[in-house]
Formats: sequence, structure tokens, C-alpha cells
Amino acid sequence: MRFSVRHTTSYHYSAPIRLGPHQLRLMPRAECTFLLEVTPPPVSRREGRDSWGNRVIELEFAGDTQVFSIETQFSLDTTVPHSLPSGLPPLPWPAEIIDPALTPFLMAEDPGPEVRRFAEGLAQGTGSAIAFLVALNETLYTRTDRHIRMEGNARSAAETLATGRGACRDLTELFIAAARCQGIPARFVSGYQAHSESPDGRRHLHAWPEVHIPGYGWRGFDPTHGRPVTDGHVALAVAPSQAGTMPIEGSFWGGAVSSTLDYDISIRAAE
Repeated sequence: MRFSVRHTTSYHYSAPIRLGPHQLRLMPRAECTFLLEVTPPPVSRREGRDSWGNRVIELEFAGDTQVFSIETQFSLDTTVPHSLPSGLPPLPWPAEIIDPALTPFLMAEDPGPEVRRFAEGLAQGTGSAIAFLVALNETLYTRTDRHIRMEGNARSAAETLATGRGACRDLTELFIAAARCQGIPARFVSGYQAHSESPDGRRHLHAWPEVHIPGYGWRGFDPTHGRPVTDGHVALAVAPSQAGTMPIEGSFWGGAVSSTLDYDISIRAAE
């Protein structure tokens, strides 16, 4: 699938402020043609990769401003991954089949008894890890009131399970916790997807989980849409949790200042 994306983010401040250093995770992990325009122009720009392999742009600024805008554009081609096997080791996966390098993507903290029971119940009703992951994906899709939530970090897996409501980042955290309860390494992914999520057709950043399958690498699932990730998603950043995937991180200095945030995302995707 051919993706073309234009993403503009604009901050407006009620009085002059001074921008601190910023990190951008808005470049696709895959190589592509990428353009970046920033206002005010940074005095320095460095590109590199963080500890999770994400492409990061570091910016530094000088002087005062009342507007901070970031516009990115890129085009790339995505492909459909190979099919996964139907049979894998029984659940929960024993630690000896997991590459030690994947330890950060296993359970960091106990998600709580309800999440553990939820994962165990799904695992007992399936015959393989792949069947469990498919069932988990479909269950979150069919049993959760999915909606777009503009503000706030991802809620805990326990809260999303208890309320049966959540944005894409909330469902992602619940999926990750349930997979890790069964010994399956999982990570948080931030990026774009080909289809509009809202009735008005407005586009937004998206989040979904990936799990590591021995011999097959990282594979994505999208519980917001109830299907596996194929060629309809573009990953910007991955990490054990949402915190490591934030698209824009930074600070500013000013007095009694208020600010507003606007953004616009245009996505063209064609077979």
C-alpha cells in the first residue's frame, strides 16, 4: 500500500515564551522520503535513534516566540507480512523460549487480578498462542465502547477492562497486559492507519500493540478495528509502554501563559 501523510501540529501561546529542547518521534521507522518544517526555525537539529530503534529528531531553539508549529510530510510503501503459524508452544509461554533481549517487553508490573483472570480465561478457551491473540483482539473490539479521547495518557489495563470503554491507546495497554500475562512479549506502537476512525472523517494518530512471535518477529494487532495489522498501518515509534512513543516531547519557559493546540493530519493510502 502506498502511504502519503501530511501532519501539522501548532501551539499558540498567549504571551511570548522561550522553547526548550524538543524531541520528535514523527519519522516512520521504515526508510522513506521525509520533510520537516518547524516554526520558529531551530538553531540546531540532530537525527538519531533511541534505545528502542525509533528515529528521533532533536531540536534546540533560541529567542522568544508565540507560535510553535511542526509540519511533516512523507511517502512510503507498506507490504503484507507473511502468514503466522497456527501452532505454537502452549500458554503461558515458558521463559526459555523468549530471547533475553525481549525482557523489557514482558511484565513490568502486575496489572491486577481481574486482568490476569481475563487473560487466563481467554487462553483456556484457545488451542494456541495465535488463537489466543486473535481471540484477545476480537474480544476487545466487540466488548469495548471504543471512542476517540483527545487528552490524557493511556489508562491502566485494569480501568479499561472494568469500564469497557477506551481510546486506541487504552485498548493497546490492555492488550499488552493480557499478552504479557501469558508470557508473550508485547510493545506499544504509535503511528498512522489507512482508514478514518471518526464520523467526520478527521484523521488522528493511532496506537496498536505488537507481540513477538519466535521465528516470525514482531507482529501487530489492532483491537480498535478488530483485525491483525497488515499493510494498512505505518509505525512511528515503539516502546514497552506509551511513554516511550510520545510524538513530541519538550518544554517552554514563560510567565502566566496559556496555550492552545491544533493539529491536522491528511492521509492518502492506495493499493
